[in-house]
Amino acid sequence: MENSKKDWAIILGGSSGLGLASAKKLASKGMNICIVHRDRKSNIPEFENEVAKLRENGVLVKTFNKDALKREVRNQIIAELPKNSVKLLMHSIAKGSLKQMNASEADKLKKQDFDITIHAMATSWYEWTQSLINMERFATKARNIAFTSEGNTRVWPGYAAVSSAKAVLEALMRNMAVELAPLGITSNCIQAGTTKTASFTVIPGSEKLAEMAKIRNPFNRLTTPEDVANAVYLLCKNEADWINGMVLKVDGGESLR
Repeated sequence: MENSKKDWAIILGGSSGLGLASAKKLASKGMNICIVHRDRKSNIPEFENEVAKLRENGVLVKTFNKDALKREVRNQIIAELPKNSVKLLMHSIAKGSLKQMNASEADKLKKQDFDITIHAMATSWYEWTQSLINMERFATKARNIAFTSEGNTRVWPGYAAVSSAKAVLEALMRNMAVELAPLGITSNCIQAGTTKTASFTVIPGSEKLAEMAKIRNPFNRLTTPEDVANAVYLLCKNEADWINGMVLKVDGGESLR
């Protein structure tokens, strides 16, 4: 991040949780921030306060309260950034179905639920990546990072669609890591430990999951958004140039038990 004053980070889903924490960390280190989010009007004042704090770091900040899943929105946002300036594309979109397979017909998980979830939480990452490449926005030695979870291999009630999306996300990461390496782009996933974010609290039984995570964690605490943001920052440093195609666990050892 030695040239960070010229670098931009695009954070998809950056108005709260891991995305916002990462924006704060990167802005504190001099990186310009572009946040794409989808929030109700009632949440905007709080978010704008956070944006004001980001700007106190002397960086440029752009925000777009628009649907990141639409092609025209994606292209419009990318067009507003200078060529060869995007050091980081971070995918932190949390939009998916939490329906269960064994439920009433009206509430049962269906194919369209999988389609919506996998696009929002996985393949949209690839679409943004390709648009940035086509529009020549990626900087030299760019970073491509997405957030996965332990639910990629574990079974939680109502998590089937999201779990499937995370599996697709990780498969995309591995393939992009190989196929985009000639372009100087590294692709990695961060598997955060259990973190109390807005998206986590809507998971059925989230409180019980949090209690279990504290017991499993060698440090007897949950992962914080700041823990994860620190790892994002480390991956953006020049010393991380050779980290590619990895699922980096940032959980204090929680997943070992």
